[in-house]
Amino acid sequence: MTTVLPVASGKGGVGKSLFCANLGITLARAGKTVLLVDLDLGGSNLHTCLGVAGSSRGIGHFIHRRVDRLEELVVDTGRQKLFMIPGDSLLPATANLPYFRKVKLLRELQTLVADYIILDLGAGSSFNTVDFFLAAAGGVLVCTPETTSILNAYSFLKSVCYRMLYRSFAPKSAERQMIHDFMTERIEGTDRSLACLLEKLTEGSAESTTTASRAIGTLIPRVVLNMGRHSEDITIGARLREIARRNLGVEVEYIGFLPADELLVRSVIKRTPVVESHPECGYANGMNAIARTLIDSPTSSNPRLYEDDEDLTRLGEMIAE
Repeated sequence: MTTVLPVASGKGGVGKSLFCANLGITLARAGKTVLLVDLDLGGSNLHTCLGVAGSSRGIGHFIHRRVDRLEELVVDTGRQKLFMIPGDSLLPATANLPYFRKVKLLRELQTLVADYIILDLGAGSSFNTVDFFLAAAGGVLVCTPETTSILNAYSFLKSVCYRMLYRSFAPKSAERQMIHDFMTERIEGTDRSLACLLEKLTEGSAESTTTASRAIGTLIPRVVLNMGRHSEDITIGARLREIARRNLGVEVEYIGFLPADELLVRSVIKRTPVVESHPECGYANGMNAIARTLIDSPTSSNPRLYEDDEDLTRLGEMIAE
């Protein structure tokens, strides 16, 4: 079974592409066939993180109809079981993806064959990025243990929730208009939450409420805290869970804590992923733990819900070991 794994971030500079590159290598070393797809439209650099030479063809060739199938763009990374589809920021207007081409791209992704298809998405909450994130239930959100990063991650999750709800109803429907109106109003700092919207949808019909609840129930955001300095950083990560639970009614699962390491900076300069150059370092050990979690916990079923922060506590214990 193929697992599509979108990887996003609420802001740039949190190490998302480095995370994708090192995770791809780690999963491939675990015996999984992995395809990395650079969907950071207009700002692709995944090939640099992998130390792979730039390709003359990339995702822009599919967007601009220079190739018919995504599989025509697959290149070998020189590593066993690890392949990639490069990005393409050289062709003009690649970042401005037309809606129908986006739909075609999403359908093509479903035809690719691999154990894991990792989508390295652009930073931020554009509709393109959010729709790519919604290509699978168990997307990964990379953030750093900083207030600005946590707030941007929350903003991204809010956009994902509303976009999912909006796309769950037919165009020009009363439900879509209701969702649109609710989206334009602030909920932070008020007693309003996504649950209020679900209650409001009840005024239309019970079926509308069921559709909306089912849509939100399929969302299984997995969070990785990157560039951590000490165990206290996980308490900052807990803030994202708190505001997502209170305002959106969404539970997030923390699947990894990756320490800040000067080796990562050097790995970019040397174009050699750190899990290969320093397989015993803390970052590599954290990546191994994340890969094991992903392999052992597929997202085909409903997520496990936590009554407290026991998964954050587990991460803290791993750091202390």
